[in-house]
Amino acid sequence: MAVDDDTSREHLRSSDAPVSPAAPEPAPLDVPIARQAEITAEIGTLHQGAAPGLLQPLLDFRPYRSSALRHPTKDPRHVDPEEIELFAPVFGQLDVDPVEADLTLAPGGEPIGERIRIVGRVLDGDGRPVAGQLIEVWQANAAGRYVHKRDQHPAPLDPHFTGVGRALTGSDGSYEFVTIKPGPYPWKNHQNAWRPAHVHFSLFGTEFTQRMITQMYFPADPLFALDPIYQAVTDPAARARLVARYDHDISEHEWLLGYRWDIILTGGHRTPMESEEGDH
Repeated sequence: MAVDDDTSREHLRSSDAPVSPAAPEPAPLDVPIARQAEITAEIGTLHQGAAPGLLQPLLDFRPYRSSALRHPTKDPRHVDPEEIELFAPVFGQLDVDPVEADLTLAPGGEPIGERIRIVGRVLDGDGRPVAGQLIEVWQANAAGRYVHKRDQHPAPLDPHFTGVGRALTGSDGSYEFVTIKPGPYPWKNHQNAWRPAHVHFSLFGTEFTQRMITQMYFPADPLFALDPIYQAVTDPAARARLVARYDHDISEHEWLLGYRWDIILTGGHRTPMESEEGDH
């Protein structure tokens, strides 16, 4: 949906030209009105005007249509973390079983798709490992569909794949997941909109009130240039840090392909993290 241009409206008010009648109410943001060419043009304009070195995604990124309604508009307010923790889940290291890091294990059969391994390390801004870090992942199946009631696009569900897993980082900050490579999927941002294949990562600190969310992508995806969520990170080097690299040494003969992806939590080379406004 095209959003009114406040700059253009102000120009009309300050000129001698008559002000045109008010435009009709815009359609809801989830109605796919814009075409891909419009979205791509908007992305290019915003990238040209973006300040250099922006490491994190823009919260109000017009090509990502729903961000216009869902991004924060006021300054954050401090709350008492101890009070929050009284109502938050309790997490203990003994609650996480190593088997949860293998998303291909399911009773009754194996999931369909390309089996992959994702390994990496969680590091701070000085390159020091972050041990005991809880990582949760979730993703679509090989056909590009989530096990979620809101996902109703006509792709098959896999009865042997839930698409969720979790793990704890080791003493060297390392983690590993075995899963199925997710497929791209359509979404309602604009006409013929498709998300690149990706895996969601959620990282918890020492409490459940400390949470960071990001997405890992796969190399050479043709949808990168067309995706407003990926492109909401305007710095090219920061965007590149969201893409895993293929690592033949962690591939396994006649079994799976390997990808390596490190997560940097702080500093100038930190991994871009998304807001909790969306679940795409």
